[in-house]
Amino acid sequence: MSREPPGAAEEEAPGAAAGAAAAAAAAGGGGGEGEGEGRARGGAEGGGCYLALCARPVHFEKANPVNCVFFDEANKQVFAVRSGGATGVVVKGLEDRNPISFRMEDKGEVKCIKFSLGNKILAVQRTLKSVVLPEKRSLKLLKNQSINVNWYMYCPESSVILLSTTVLGNVLQPFYFKSGTMSKLSKFEIELPAAPKSSKLSLSERDIAMATIYGQLYVLYLRHHSRTSNSTGAEVVLYHLPREGSCKKTHILKLNRTGKFALNVVDNLVVVHHQDTETSVIFDIKLKGEFDGSTTIHHFVLPPRSIQPYQIPVAGPASVTSQAPVPCKLYSSSWIVFQPDIIISASEGYLWSLQVKLEPVVNLLLDKGKLMDFLLQRKECKMVILSVCSQMLSEPERGSLSVIATVFDKLNHEYKKYLEAEQSYTMVVETGLSRSNPLLKRPVRTQAVIDQSDMYTHVLSVFTEKKEAPHKFTIAVLMEYIRSLNQFQIAVQHYLYELVIKTLVQHNLFYMLHQFLQYHVLSDSKPLACLLLSLESIYPPAHQLSLDMLKRLSTANDEIVEVLLSKHQVLAALRFIRGIGGHDSISARKFLDAAKQAEDEMLFYTIFRFFEQRNQRLRGNPSFTPGEHCEEHVTFFKQVFGEQALMKPTTF
Repeated sequence: MSREPPGAAEEEAPGAAAGAAAAAAAAGGGGGEGEGEGRARGGAEGGGCYLALCARPVHFEKANPVNCVFFDEANKQVFAVRSGGATGVVVKGLEDRNPISFRMEDKGEVKCIKFSLGNKILAVQRTLKSVVLPEKRSLKLLKNQSINVNWYMYCPESSVILLSTTVLGNVLQPFYFKSGTMSKLSKFEIELPAAPKSSKLSLSERDIAMATIYGQLYVLYLRHHSRTSNSTGAEVVLYHLPREGSCKKTHILKLNRTGKFALNVVDNLVVVHHQDTETSVIFDIKLKGEFDGSTTIHHFVLPPRSIQPYQIPVAGPASVTSQAPVPCKLYSSSWIVFQPDIIISASEGYLWSLQVKLEPVVNLLLDKGKLMDFLLQRKECKMVILSVCSQMLSEPERGSLSVIATVFDKLNHEYKKYLEAEQSYTMVVETGLSRSNPLLKRPVRTQAVIDQSDMYTHVLSVFTEKKEAPHKFTIAVLMEYIRSLNQFQIAVQHYLYELVIKTLVQHNLFYMLHQFLQYHVLSDSKPLACLLLSLESIYPPAHQLSLDMLKRLSTANDEIVEVLLSKHQVLAALRFIRGIGGHDSISARKFLDAAKQAEDEMLFYTIFRFFEQRNQRLRGNPSFTPGEHCEEHVTFFKQVFGEQALMKPTTF
């Protein structure tokens, strides 16, 4: 199992000029072996396996004297070149729905072939020091650097080439490509395990990888022996390579074993494969480690596990394909590993991308706080996180309130970060500053943003409906989530408060409901006030609690009036509206309707007289205008109290 193809078609001689290396790098990366076309499927679930090969790999025919196979690291494509291209070239990639097929003239052995990004330009290399672009038939020299090079490595994701220089090979010189220009970055030295005994190349290309982790470019050095005498086993040293400034050693990943290793980076995790034990481990540099003042030492997050078993279907006629699939030989010596996540099996003719499975991690990482820290950094984490939240609220995995609080706080920390970023973006856009900053982008809502709707729908409402837990625990969990939201100054949505109230009512905990409202544990809202009104039949004080809440809201004056009128408390509604100075604009008909429905003649008389007096004060006449539609109430008043009881116009 190696990081580069065994017996690759092209080798770079020590001391060769970097110009050829730069040209090859600009075209897209190193060569590889493999061929053909087909399809594989995953086999049985591997118990506790948190790594898996993708279900739809690229299948290719093994290399033979007629057929040469190359791998392009930039486009992640396999090239099958038959008879130097004369009888056909087939190009296939993991993301390509249809293979690309074409023919070209046979002008000798092809040492390297690849497309530019977007498959627009084809580059072919037939000699050690020349590259041909068949379409343009020319190659323009943009810039040249004279430097002795032992070997080079190119990272297509970051457009950075790394050149190994000096006799020992441990001084690395990076260059950055952008828009046809080549910028020289600060060179740096890789610390070798010990002082070399002879002046010969001590740093091999096999022990170096480049990858982007959490948006930053790192150089990964596989050091087979630790520099400290009291430490056994190999380690991976991470050097942070910024565009500006010097490259610094920042992380050390302890492997605690020796042997043959290979590196991948998947979902911002450093994956280290160990061929001897046929297992892999993962490291997350975002998780807390041991800081010694300059570097952070990390241990693998989970116990070593094999990649999930993989089954290869038998190819051939229908009678043959009905046979049982053949297990794939994992960690084979013919495996070739490319960054960030590519594994090629030269012996079986497959190209896979490596994937992380989050579900098995839940049972392997028992510390819920650390588990959340890990999951929140993964791309496809939302449903797994919600599942973990549900599990920790239910038997047999029910957690303590302190653990539950820790999980809620970690979720809401991410939630708050997103809300603040969204708010900042909105402010910049509204103030027009975005026009002066064209690079400004709206914050991306990742799966790590678990909002109140997610928690309510998938966790809390389901949890309360099951009614498995003691009601005190149920209420404590709901209040803990609300506490966490308040701690991060996130406005609590009314449906969470409603869930609390319904749970309290289900268990007849009215005294607790009263306390929560009295001490404003549950924030005021119109929906909440309406919910309290609906509870009046089973808890009479809920009516007054609702009214008090509406008064506190101040913007809910219309709702308060409607509530009082619906309860035939017409005088109370009138007093309230007079108290806030709105009695000159209210509808007389609405109040007279309510007074009539109350079937209290004196109440109707009082309300009728109030509006007569209002009419006199505002218009100089107590009569109602046709637009007020109070004719039926005037008729009713005459029937009950006589026409002489109507108020006469007052003249001054």
